Amino acid sequence: MSHQLHYRACNLCEAICGLEIEYQGQEIMAIRGDKNDPFSRGHICPKAVALKDIYEDPNRLKLPLKKTNEGWQSIAWEQAFDEITQKIKAIQAQHGSSAVAMYAGNPSVHNSGTFLAGTDLMRALKTKNIFSATSADQLPHHFASWQMFGHPMLLPIPDIDRTDYWLIMGGNPIASNGSIMTAPDVANRLKAIQQRGGKVVVIDPRFTETAAKADAHHFIVPGTDAFLLLAMLHVVFAEGLEKMPDYAVGVETLKEIVADFSPELVEKQTGIAAKTIRHLVREFTAAPSAVVYGRVGLSTQAFGGVCQWLLNAFNVVTGNLDREGGAMFTHPAVDFLMTQKGIYNKYNRHQSRVRGLPEFMGELPVSVLAEEILTEGDGQIKALVTSCGNPVLSTPNGRQLDEALETLELMVCVDIYLNETTRHAHYILPPATGLEVAHYDLTFNALSVRNVTRFSEPLFEKSAGAKFDWEIFQALTARLVGDYTADFVPQDPHSKVDVGLRFGTYKMTLDTLRQARHGMDLGPLRPAFPERLLTANKTVELAPSLLTGDMARVREALQSTQTADEFDLLLINRRHLRDNNSWMHNAERLVKGRNRCTLLMHPRDAAQRGIKSNDTVQIRSRVGQVAVPVEITEDMMEGVVCLPHGYGHDRTGVRLPVAQAHAGVSVNDLTDDLLLDSLTGNAVFGGVPVRVAFS
Repeated sequence: MSHQLHYRACNLCEAICGLEIEYQGQEIMAIRGDKNDPFSRGHICPKAVALKDIYEDPNRLKLPLKKTNEGWQSIAWEQAFDEITQKIKAIQAQHGSSAVAMYAGNPSVHNSGTFLAGTDLMRALKTKNIFSATSADQLPHHFASWQMFGHPMLLPIPDIDRTDYWLIMGGNPIASNGSIMTAPDVANRLKAIQQRGGKVVVIDPRFTETAAKADAHHFIVPGTDAFLLLAMLHVVFAEGLEKMPDYAVGVETLKEIVADFSPELVEKQTGIAAKTIRHLVREFTAAPSAVVYGRVGLSTQAFGGVCQWLLNAFNVVTGNLDREGGAMFTHPAVDFLMTQKGIYNKYNRHQSRVRGLPEFMGELPVSVLAEEILTEGDGQIKALVTSCGNPVLSTPNGRQLDEALETLELMVCVDIYLNETTRHAHYILPPATGLEVAHYDLTFNALSVRNVTRFSEPLFEKSAGAKFDWEIFQALTARLVGDYTADFVPQDPHSKVDVGLRFGTYKMTLDTLRQARHGMDLGPLRPAFPERLLTANKTVELAPSLLTGDMARVREALQSTQTADEFDLLLINRRHLRDNNSWMHNAERLVKGRNRCTLLMHPRDAAQRGIKSNDTVQIRSRVGQVAVPVEITEDMMEGVVCLPHGYGHDRTGVRLPVAQAHAGVSVNDLTDDLLLDSLTGNAVFGGVPVRVAFS
């Protein structure tokens, strides 16, 4: 049998790199970057090669499991669906519809079958208790876009292929492959900026992989980016450097807000000298084109919403929004914004039961999930459905959630692994995955640095008896809403992609796209104002009331004189190019080599505590403690320590032998569920107070 070639996009991260897969029968011979992909141009990272490991992993679940007194037992799909829906209906009949909650993990948006069918199950549950990884990651991006541009998915994307000055705050795209900025081969794109005479500057508490390739790096105290952005805007207006577009309103209010925030006022809090702040602003505004980009480090702090608002405002007032080389908006082939009617208003329609935190985009902050399960009374969560997520390792105070999940009357997990979260389930429903499924990047085409599109056909047939994710969601949904009959047949939801393509900007069909096996380049980003704005007056709002109203909290924090108590260091987290949250840790080729789960610490912080490299130390926060080896490095800002996320595979009942051999510790055994951005509800992972000492 001769070798054959299959082309598709890698859907493990936001870069959506094109792949060339060489195979023979059911065996994968090689996975390479697709040199004919017009977007990724042959680039891939190590995770793509591990798609082979996922497909062949003997620990990947393929048939439903039910927890019994004798342990896990395989059961038939129809039995699982019937039992689950009967129990959900019984719990809701007794305790109300919101007694059942649903959580969607990060991979949900990386799989179009889940993306297209999972929301129907959420609606069928008729619950107010919807949670996702969004509020542990990027919620402030959406909040700021909603307030400024009219819709939470109208997200500005750095036009890095044409910019002359790229300022990166709290982002590490060399390691993440870009995030809320779909950009394969970031390293070469960054290098191209420098080769055409441009400049790249990074502001981060750690000297990251991206900082190592940039022209300049500046340390910043975690959680103080809002102060820096206010000072940067102050310099723009004080020195007359603004280039105000005619589409913006609220500029006078913004000027008043930033008038008092001189660089001298914030240099102590941020750790960045006033002269450096002024130099950054002057460089930025002098460049022919420029863009500031802020990612997870800005969102996962106490003022995440304010940070993303001020960052967007900085791009606006310097004349770098909706122009080449600045921050621009995509025109995706499937454009769900085209279906929007009226003013978007999905905020604070209800609140979490215990802490009273607001809903946004139909979701409650995931930081409250554990307390909503553990706190007795009307509205208590009694059952939970999770979709491809591992919140025990990925949300704040994971040990508390670990304990909470064990108390549920029913837990159902749509997942391919028996992991730290799904071990608590009563039923696990594993979908076909990876190379067995069709995929269209509905989300990441809308966040791309170029307008691109591609449809990925499945390489292999799903295994005997397996079901696609959309078949699972539709089977449960049909039973819950009363549409299920003996002749029920799930419908492939990718027909919706065909409709979206036909009515989209480029008027193509799914059949046409299927013929373009290397994907299609639809051109560079292009100006979109005012047509694409969804605000009532087709303007950009520079001073939205919800965000300006949060300035009282910002001012209070700036004036705080609180000194360090027993928790005298600030903890941040990191990711590695070979890591993809927690679920890729069962691929040997990704986890092999030196231990990556270490605490990074500045030499002076270590010396003050008598700590040497490779010493095992105890890290303690308000919510928990872990023991971990130390790496001493000047890559860390003094007073700041850093742990990777996604580790902590030492729980019993986990069926992931490779991961357990590289268990590490979970940074979210230290992060605090009570620390969040009270405006948006996003969790705080940057700047968690901790203490480090010998074990």
